[in-house]
Amino acid sequence: MSRTWFSQPLETVAVWWRIERRDGVTLGFTSHDRDLVFGGLHHRTAPGMVPSAVRRTATLEADSAEVSGALAHDAIGEADLASGLFDGARVAMGLVDWESLEAETLFTGTVGSVGREGQQFSAELESLKQVMARDVVPRTSPTCRAEFCGEGCTLSGVRFTHEATLAEVGAGRQWVRGAGLVASDFAFGWLRVVDGQDAGAVLRVRAVEGEWLVLDRPLAIGAAAGMRVILREGCDHTIATCSARFANAANFQGEPYLPGNDLLTRYPAVQ
Repeated sequence: MSRTWFSQPLETVAVWWRIERRDGVTLGFTSHDRDLVFGGLHHRTAPGMVPSAVRRTATLEADSAEVSGALAHDAIGEADLASGLFDGARVAMGLVDWESLEAETLFTGTVGSVGREGQQFSAELESLKQVMARDVVPRTSPTCRAEFCGEGCTLSGVRFTHEATLAEVGAGRQWVRGAGLVASDFAFGWLRVVDGQDAGAVLRVRAVEGEWLVLDRPLAIGAAAGMRVILREGCDHTIATCSARFANAANFQGEPYLPGNDLLTRYPAVQ
């Protein structure tokens, strides 16, 4: 039988949060005034972080929760939030008895939108039921719906992933040039940083300009030539590229020759 929380006038109960970022970093926090270790993780005291009401339903309607607090904790900095390190991170939230360390999970999901007002931040948490809102049947598309080297694509991710060093970093730290690489191969791909403050972070290649890769956000301060990175080649998801460059048209996850909606709006031709 599970414990009934807050059944007594006074209880030794605190709130805890667990955040698993996409780069593999896992952080734990608690509203208690000292650190707590349970569930195999050290939960740091963060009394400034306050959860809103957690809404749970027995239906397929998505549950909701929100957490807010001051930008004061070393583990959650303004630069990290702005750079998107916490976007899409997995989150668990619950209650813990700080004496017995008995804990219960009240909410699990992912970090949705992150907002900021002055020195305060707020994060909207999306429950796992959010997956139920996705389309069961994929919509038609002239471009491929599969992630490059992902499910449905069938191409090997190892084959198109390369270890490299940065030959040059632009003044804004958003333009980078790799040593000994053909830049055009990495359009629409991604870059994972191995060294420096951004270690583990994945940045998308938004565009290619000559020998330069244009990233979706700037690298951290201190990024310089010689940094080690891992680069994944990219694909523009067109049938022409899939066939000519990758010889993978048989697995194309789209409908490139299906007439579009404009066909329905055409006037009949009068002979």
